[in-house]
Amino acid sequence: MKFKPLFDRVLVKRMAEDTKTAGGIIIPDTAKEKPSKGEVVAVGTGGRDEQGKTIPMTVKVGDKVLFGKWSGTEVKIEGEELLIIKEADVLGILE
Repeated sequence: MKFKPLFDRVLVKRMAEDTKTAGGIIIPDTAKEKPSKGEVVAVGTGGRDEQGKTIPMTVKVGDKVLFGKWSGTEVKIEGEELLIIKEADVLGILE
């Protein structure tokens, strides 16, 4: 992929959610919510502080992350649905 986010932005590929509930009920596509977890595909160089110094990114490519439900901008790059979010919108890294 030939896309690099700028500054403190992160490119995320959403992870697929389960299509069944714990009780075995199958959830139809129309009732599914978009997943709020994904895998980091690319990261920017980092934000800037008041003196202009670069603040390094906490997340890195390959991290599995949780992000806010309404975070970011959806884009389609090379036929793939991705999400560009700010690092501040990442709620945490899944281990």
